[in-house]
Amino acid sequence: MIYYAGLVLAIAFVAIAAGGCGVGAGLTISGALSAMARQPELYNRFQMVMFIGLAFVETFTIYSLVVTFILMGRLPTPDVLLELVKQTIK
Repeated sequence: MIYYAGLVLAIAFVAIAAGGCGVGAGLTISGALSAMARQPELYNRFQMVMFIGLAFVETFTIYSLVVTFILMGRLPTPDVLLELVKQTIK
């Protein structure tokens, strides 16, 4: 029973991590745009670094979603879970 509770918590934490990647992508774009506004002559360099950084952030997001789907596949069906709860209560 504790195994399934741990799975549910792991899925929740990984989903929060995916949300954190979205915040990180927003901060990356914000920083790059502010740098481009301050030094327009280095626009191409900032743009390249921003895209590389966004690729890393998106990679982490995809990994977290893959882990979420893998963990969700390990969860039991509601019937099996109800049987476990009934056995635990007895």
